[in-house]
Amino acid sequence: MSDEPNPSARPDWEPRPPSTNRKGRPKRTGLRRLIPTWRVVLGTVLTGLLLLIGAFFLGYALVSIPDPNAAAVAQNNVYLYADGKTELSTDGAVNRQNVPLSEVSKTTQYAVLSAEDRNFYHESAVSPKSMIRAAWNTLTGKGTQSGSTITQQYVKNYYLNQNQTVTRKVKEFFIAIKLDQNESKDQILDGYLNTSYYGRNAYGIQAASQAYFNKNATDLTTAEGAYLATLLNAPSEYDLAAHPENAAAAKARWNYVLDGMVKEGWLTQSARDATVFPTIGAPQPVASKAGQRGYIIEAVNQYLTDNKIVSSDDLAAGGYQIVTTIQKPKEDALVKAAQDNVYDKLGTSKADSYVRAGGVSIDPATGNVVALYGGIDYTKQYVSSATNSTYQPGSTFKPVVLTSAFQNDSKTQDGDTITPNTVYNGDSGREVQGPDGPVNYAPANEDGDSYGDITVTEAMDKSVNAVFAQMAQDVGTSKVIDTAHELGMPDSVNIPQTPAMALGAFDSPSASPLDMAQVYATLANHGEEIPYSMVVKVTKDGTDLGLPSRDPQQAVPRTAVDTTTSVLQTVVDSSNGTASVAQDSGWPSAAKTGTAEDDKAAWFAGYTPKLATVIAVLGMDPTTGAQESLYNAMGMDRVNGGGPPGQVWAQYTKDALSGVAKQDFDLQLQSGAKPSITTPPPATTEPPGTTEPPQTTTPPPATSEPPTTAPPTDTTEPPTTAPTTGPTGPAPTDTTLAPVGGITGGPVQGGASPSG
Repeated sequence: MSDEPNPSARPDWEPRPPSTNRKGRPKRTGLRRLIPTWRVVLGTVLTGLLLLIGAFFLGYALVSIPDPNAAAVAQNNVYLYADGKTELSTDGAVNRQNVPLSEVSKTTQYAVLSAEDRNFYHESAVSPKSMIRAAWNTLTGKGTQSGSTITQQYVKNYYLNQNQTVTRKVKEFFIAIKLDQNESKDQILDGYLNTSYYGRNAYGIQAASQAYFNKNATDLTTAEGAYLATLLNAPSEYDLAAHPENAAAAKARWNYVLDGMVKEGWLTQSARDATVFPTIGAPQPVASKAGQRGYIIEAVNQYLTDNKIVSSDDLAAGGYQIVTTIQKPKEDALVKAAQDNVYDKLGTSKADSYVRAGGVSIDPATGNVVALYGGIDYTKQYVSSATNSTYQPGSTFKPVVLTSAFQNDSKTQDGDTITPNTVYNGDSGREVQGPDGPVNYAPANEDGDSYGDITVTEAMDKSVNAVFAQMAQDVGTSKVIDTAHELGMPDSVNIPQTPAMALGAFDSPSASPLDMAQVYATLANHGEEIPYSMVVKVTKDGTDLGLPSRDPQQAVPRTAVDTTTSVLQTVVDSSNGTASVAQDSGWPSAAKTGTAEDDKAAWFAGYTPKLATVIAVLGMDPTTGAQESLYNAMGMDRVNGGGPPGQVWAQYTKDALSGVAKQDFDLQLQSGAKPSITTPPPATTEPPGTTEPPQTTTPPPATSEPPTTAPPTDTTEPPTTAPTTGPTGPAPTDTTLAPVGGITGGPVQGGASPSG
């Protein structure tokens, strides 16, 4: 072997080339240096997993299953009158009767699982997939979702609270896992069914079964169990006895539950097809809600939840002291007026059994609801007539059309600016004219009476349908709707975009007495809209929760609104005015009457400088809840706004303002507006029979009001010298809410239209 050195060998002391490492691998250069190696990635992942595992075991060790939360036992809520001292009622005591799972019908158990957690029996206590999906849907604007399993919901209800905090969520996570190991699925489902809230102050499936169907949970049918499962999603909103307007949403959820049962194999398709929506029982009497208390509590609670002051879950848990806006002297006055002028006059006829009265009174200077009358007794009539939004408001909407005309400086088809003295054609059945000719709508006046050329003021006095349908067209229906909203009408009210709006021919959801009182309160407040309130103060554990801001807004120009007020004063003060009964209040008043089609509702809406009050008498079948005609009720051929509703309004206003110095309207009228009489004669000077005109006519199929010297009818009236005539025979049985001719137009068939 040669001792000659290898020329290719590199001495140990010679540096390596920069492109290789000690093992001969080339070094990472350029952007590759920024990319972590697989060793770094693997190390990071393993470290993260170890940290997560450590955190899990640490949380599992630190979080234990606590004793049942005291909040699982609901407290009373205390409701006070506006003085903050006098108790109105208490509400919120727990209504719960625990039952074992074996005493809950199997289909009801499956219905609850279908509604809330279809994977309950074959999933863990928590569902990371559901939680991630819920978080993603929330972040992407698809709606806030909890992502909670039934086990997690049970933990929240029974051991923790409803607070949406990270701490509560973490505790819920670990307690649910431990509970799943310590209790069987049946035990957890048992606990969930017995702690969930179903509305009507019913906690637990047994109380809910009794509250809605008057039977034990073991006897629930598939349809009934699916309805109770539906309530878990929105117990307050899906109780159709209280909110019939939500029927479509509740039935959609009910169908979702049943379809889920079929999908999971818990119900056959044939049984599903044979299942019909159940009949929901009337609520059982609750002593603390007797009389008007229940109606007020429900309205207050709705106000609290709608304005996000207190959630429905928190209200159900209780512990709140709520000072309402209701003033006891005024509330008592409204109750007495309704009793004296409606319920004391009822006979024994079938029509008398349909009579329901409702009313709302608002202080226009504050927007506070100072009195609310929901019906004869909450324990006897559950649906509040004060907040019922399924009846047509009739001609009480005509002042909105007139206000919009003044607000927008609207012109007639002939180019004349609309003022109180503008002349319209008041002939019955006259086709409404648009810029391009007839619009295929021709409303009849009351009893088919025609008035020829008539001023706007006279047309309001006599509630001439032909005039105000044409005016709605002249102003533009979209502008009228805008004005209605600016005056405080909720966006939810279904105002038709046709001239039929002038007759108050709304489909459901329509305007409730509370909605109309808000509008008339804005008129009384010179166009400054103040959102109504039912609450003065809410506290819990001594902490004031605060209330939303309600600063007045000049929604409609004062001159436009005040000019409308001047016209409505003539409806009270004119010899031909349909609202002359308001003179009995002894106060300067502005008012309008209204009647729904087929005499299913009669309205009186009016205001003084101090109070805005709306009274409605509604026809409702006490068994089915269907709207019914009021023909022949209270011994009258027809119930109209100038009759019992107006009498309630006048007596209440007189009593509610007793001792208050009389005050006249301070009006700023538009140019060309004709001032109205502002000082009505005292009630003692009224001739006999003014407040209760004799009922001598045969009930026609429409609803406008004649002058007070003729039998009260509620919208378009003939002159006092003209006889009141109408078709004979039984009252119509048509149940449609649209006027004759329909809200989508079409020529009138027959000689009458709703109005008032």
